[in-house]
Amino acid sequence: MTGTSELIEPGEIDMPEHLDLASVFPEVSGDDWKNLVSGVLSKGGAVIEPDAAVARLTSTTLDGISVAPLYTSAPGDPGLPGVAPYLRGASPAVNAAGGWDVRARFASGGSDPAETIQTDLENGVSSLWLVLGDQPGALAIGDLPTLLAGVYLDLAPIVLDAGSETASAATALLDIVAQRGVAPADFAAVLGADPIGLAARTGDAPDYTALIELAQTALAGYPKVRAGVVDATIHHEAGASEAQQLALALATGVAYLRELTTAGLSVQDAAAQLEFRYSVTDEQFPSIALLRAARRLWSQVTRSSGIEGGAAQLQHAVTSWSMLTRHDTSVNILRGTLAAFAAGVGGASAITVLPYDYATSLTGAETILSRRIARNTSTLLIEESNIGRVVDPGGGSWYIETLTDDLAKAAWAIFQQIEGQGGIVRALDNGWVRDALAATRAARDKRLAQRKDPITGVSEFPNLQETAPGGAAIANPDTADGPGLPRLRYSASYEALRDRADAHKRDTGRLPTVVLATLGALRDFSARVGFATGALAPGGIDVVIADAADPTALGQAFAAAGSTTAVLCSSDKLYAESAATAAAALTEAGATTILLAGRPAKDLEAGFRAAGISGFLFMGSDIVAALTDILDGSGVR
Repeated sequence: MTGTSELIEPGEIDMPEHLDLASVFPEVSGDDWKNLVSGVLSKGGAVIEPDAAVARLTSTTLDGISVAPLYTSAPGDPGLPGVAPYLRGASPAVNAAGGWDVRARFASGGSDPAETIQTDLENGVSSLWLVLGDQPGALAIGDLPTLLAGVYLDLAPIVLDAGSETASAATALLDIVAQRGVAPADFAAVLGADPIGLAARTGDAPDYTALIELAQTALAGYPKVRAGVVDATIHHEAGASEAQQLALALATGVAYLRELTTAGLSVQDAAAQLEFRYSVTDEQFPSIALLRAARRLWSQVTRSSGIEGGAAQLQHAVTSWSMLTRHDTSVNILRGTLAAFAAGVGGASAITVLPYDYATSLTGAETILSRRIARNTSTLLIEESNIGRVVDPGGGSWYIETLTDDLAKAAWAIFQQIEGQGGIVRALDNGWVRDALAATRAARDKRLAQRKDPITGVSEFPNLQETAPGGAAIANPDTADGPGLPRLRYSASYEALRDRADAHKRDTGRLPTVVLATLGALRDFSARVGFATGALAPGGIDVVIADAADPTALGQAFAAAGSTTAVLCSSDKLYAESAATAAAALTEAGATTILLAGRPAKDLEAGFRAAGISGFLFMGSDIVAALTDILDGSGVR
């Protein structure tokens, strides 16, 4: 060591007035960065100009929002937490627990729901979301006294979800509060009136009676009770994009303000009677931006309605049901964690993590393990990751700030269209909402079918040895038909293919099989064998590799495999030389369907088809359609 051994006091060091940490690095510009990107993307091929190179790295969301590879500034001033427009949070500080309300959902099922409630409350859950009434899988309203027997109603908030029986459920709950001598001022609840949400689900006309009467009851003596919910998860599960989910929630909130103020409530009181429920997904940045943009939009609407500075929005985030899969359900744990993280960073006041087996279990009968993991997801994020100890941790990120702004503007434009229809109820009645969501759903389905939006464990890296899940016992089914909005999961089209393959295995003892007919040496076909194997697996299709020295041997290998479908795998050069001959040999050996792995050159495609090659598997092709054709052609029911 060199230098003095004496301790130097802080005051003895000359410190500059301004410390520029970047001064030791050479100054660079945006153009410099673009040129570097161009250089990387141009390696081994034609030169790609800088702007074109950046365009290749830019993606577009379903809302038409461009996501750039680099951000160097953010739009405007986002303001401060707890201050209008509340973009950075509804409160100026984190809550005393340093986290959020951990809210668990309870419905009927095989286990004792009262016991499940006690277990969850004793292990980290802080509020109860009870599904009641005449809905599928709901708990009986008459069982409320038993369900809440061990619950301290002055400590654990209650959230009701009772559909058309909201009034009866709310009355029963308030009766229990009175019978147990709980002070009304100490009782916190959301009574769950959502007539427009119910109308969206069922196709019936909304009845605002319960919302108005419960709001009046809450204002008369229950300061911590809110009467209404704006449930945007309904639209998300019907296919809505982030901007559509925001716009439909905003339009519903505005409709409730109109009804409540017409009934005599002030705008301030009416806004305070609503909680907003949003779906968040494993796409963490759009989910963070969604919650931030929602607060900004609600502040703008309520400010325009007469509330000085606008009102803060109480937000309940639920991890997306639509993103859950029936296959490889363990991956749902990761999806739920990402979504919960996004909700916490985005500033949700309450978060529900759905159990990872929610898409396969009987409603409310999730396993003890899955419920434990669900509640511990929030506990880990709060206690170990300390996500809730910082207000708006994403604030200041140029990407998040820009995405929030873009999303708010896109949602506002859709909100104006809904208002132009005459409001949310008329937009539901005349089919505008259904058509808009169907268009988004079709665009998403196309991306999923092309594997541009991968689903791990389903469209990517599926486990073909997995025991078939679910079966007829699924009580959270996808619903595409009916008078109300559909309820669909992203993986449904792939799962339908896997169901067919699994049924075939039960009947025959083996999965549907496709022969990968290789041409040339290993170096010629290995990459496309790997691609074809990965492309076929989402349909539950196993592969046999036929490696033969000549077309005759290839035909013999195919015949021995006992399949009717073959996929040629090789290099573009060998395709041009040998694909037609190989296809003829495969046809003679009994192949009824022959595909080629790769996108053919335009001048060769017609010749390939004339030789009997019926289709092509390549990055960006419709894998769902191809797999459907293969199963159909193989006689798989």
